[in-house]
Amino acid sequence: DHSLKRIDPATGRVVASVPVGPADSEGGIAAGAGSIWMLTDAKGILSRIDPRTNRVAAQIVVPDGSFACTFGDGAVWVSATKHNLLVRVDPATNQVTAKVKVGPRPRFLTAGAGAVWTLNQGDGSISRVDTNSNTLAASIEARVPGTGGEIAYGEGAVWVTMFKFPITKIDSKSNSVVKQWTGPGGDSIRAGLGSVWLTDLKGQKVMRIDAGQL
Repeated sequence: DHSLKRIDPATGRVVASVPVGPADSEGGIAAGAGSIWMLTDAKGILSRIDPRTNRVAAQIVVPDGSFACTFGDGAVWVSATKHNLLVRVDPATNQVTAKVKVGPRPRFLTAGAGAVWTLNQGDGSISRVDTNSNTLAASIEARVPGTGGEIAYGEGAVWVTMFKFPITKIDSKSNSVVKQWTGPGGDSIRAGLGSVWLTDLKGQKVMRIDAGQL
């Protein structure tokens, strides 16, 4: 119904519904600076939701063809897929403060280790952008092109998933792929609580894997 649901984790119940929907079939939600952030229009609208009122507090113009965002190092970061850009938004002013050229068709992104990392669906590369200087720090050849997929930071590494390549592990210090697995599974990934959490979309299950064994 093109709405954003707020769920109470203590009860698992929906407690509020905000009348904004994702800009495309795949996007993302970010939390930071006392707000919830989501791309809500493919024309280039980043919506800022106030959790005190459960209403849209601001709509920020970003490049068109932007679909996903994350929060890191005091800023909101938006992947402008159509224009091959990573866009920085200052939550103090609700203004775009930087645009960084990254790999082709960046979609999903994550923050960690003083950087924002974009999964570039055009060529399957990973772009590392330094959050202090707003500059491209590294381009990593992960060789996982295609639609879908996901990227996450946690447990001291960057983790990428894509169909036929369920897990790719990237060392955040050397900016290099250290391990890559092939086979079924994949599409969404997170790392935390000592584990890597991987969805197998086609198998309809979630796998929990000891991060120390990967």
